[in-house]
Parts: sequence; structure tokens; C-alpha cells
Amino acid sequence: IVVTVPPGGAPDIVARLLAESLAPALGQPVFVDNKPGANGYVAAAEVARSEPDGRTLLIAGDSLLVINPHLYRDAPVDVNRELAPVAALARSTFVLVVHPSLPAASLAEFIAHARRAAPPLAYGAAGHGSQHHLTMERLKHAAGIDLLRVPYRGGAAAVAATVAGEVQATIAGASAAPLVRAGKLRAIAVTGAARSPFYSDVPAVAETFPGFEVAVWIGLFAPAAVPEAVRARLHDAVAQFVAQPRTARRLADLGGLVPLVLSPGELQDLIRRDTAHYGALVKRIGLKPE
Repeated sequence: IVVTVPPGGAPDIVARLLAESLAPALGQPVFVDNKPGANGYVAAAEVARSEPDGRTLLIAGDSLLVINPHLYRDAPVDVNRELAPVAALARSTFVLVVHPSLPAASLAEFIAHARRAAPPLAYGAAGHGSQHHLTMERLKHAAGIDLLRVPYRGGAAAVAATVAGEVQATIAGASAAPLVRAGKLRAIAVTGAARSPFYSDVPAVAETFPGFEVAVWIGLFAPAAVPEAVRARLHDAVAQFVAQPRTARRLADLGGLVPLVLSPGELQDLIRRDTAHYGALVKRIGLKPE
């Protein structure tokens, strides 16, 4: 299983749990190989060009399929033609976190401080077009503020940079909760439509900007030429993993993630809907292709 992010990110957490489950289900070892870079394209290209026998798979966040095509002119791989979805795995929302030294304890205070800051506040994010990047750019657009993006190789690296004070803020997964509890980060707002059980006392961005909602998902993909029967066998094995109560507990404990159970057709429909949604969003907030 090739993963688009470094160790510690949500796709990596899911990949390692899945590998444990698939090995006995398929009767063979399953290894996880982290190949970050180019906002997921490094890993995607490797899997797309691998032998289409179902033995080399990709775990990626939704941005690779539904955001990247709107933001990269010369992509090394056409992910929607050269990869085939196998199964949905998990979903989550984000939280805006800041370094504790920043004089902001609420979203209103963060916005006010950002408006006064010169030079602009720096925030950490994964690659151009990642969900972390797009979520913060959407917040900038809604609040009318300017922030400076500092790119990192994954969301976990951006969180570590915020803890270290290299940047003042980032959009993080719920796996940042231990750092918030330890006082190494301050949670400002969550991106779901309502408050998160992982940050029950932290308001949602939607309480300030109605309609603001970001929920992300992670999926398993195979080279497009993998036979349908092989993909079906893999899907069934993954579906058993996702449906286990133990999986839900471990996803919540390790990364604040929730299992996502979809049929192959439902996953295809989700990709189509999200591709249209993010295409419109990219145009509305004015992000430019690279």
C-alpha cells in the first residue's frame, strides 16, 4: 500500500490499520510505503504505472482525486483515468490550531489579529491544492484576511512546524488533539457543520460563517487496469475492516477519524459530486493552477 503522505498523517494512520487487517484476510503480507511529494502525485504515479494485479494499491485523501485536477496543468498522472476506486475508508473534519504564543483565543480574535499583522501571519499546509491549503484559503476568503502559506510535505509536518513556532497556525486533523490537551497548540475552530466530539468546547467556523463546512475522506485505489474481480475481492476485504467496531475505536483513538462505508458505485458518485463542488470553490476563491 503506497501512501501519499509521510508517517503520522491521517492516510498513513488508516493505511497501517488496514494493512494489519488485510494481511490475514488476503493470506499474504501487506506493507505500507510512504511516498509523499507533489501533493500526492508521486505516490499516485507509482501505483498507476505498477503491474495491474491488485498487489500495489494507493491510499490517498480526497484532494488527489477531486481538487488536484483543478489546480495542476501538467500533472504526471491522470488520476481519474489511470486509477480506479476500490473502497472508501474513513472521513474526518479539521481544526484550526495556533501556536500558544499567538494572542488569539477565538476565531474573532484570530481574524482581528490577522488583519493587523504585518507581515501577514504564516500558516503551514501540505501541498498546493491539499485540503489543508484549500480550507485555510476558504477561511481567508470568508474573513477577508491575508495569510502567508508555508508549504510542508504533509499535514503532520505542518502541525509539527506550528508546535515549533515556525508558523503561527495550521489546519490540522483531529490527531492534533493530544497536542491541544498538552498546551502545545490552541484550538480555535473546527470545520465541520457542528462542533466535534474531539473538541466539544471549540466552536465551528460555521457559527461565524454560516455554510462553512469541510469534511474530508480517505480512499483505497488501484491501477485502472486491475480486473474487476480482483477489485471486488479487495473491496469486500476492506469493507469487513471498515465495518468492525474495533476499527471505529482505533480510528477515533489514533486520528479522530470515522469509518466511511460506501459501495463502489456510491464512491464513484461521491468523487463526481466533490469534483464539481471543489471546481466551483477553486474558482470562487480565486486559486490559480500551477
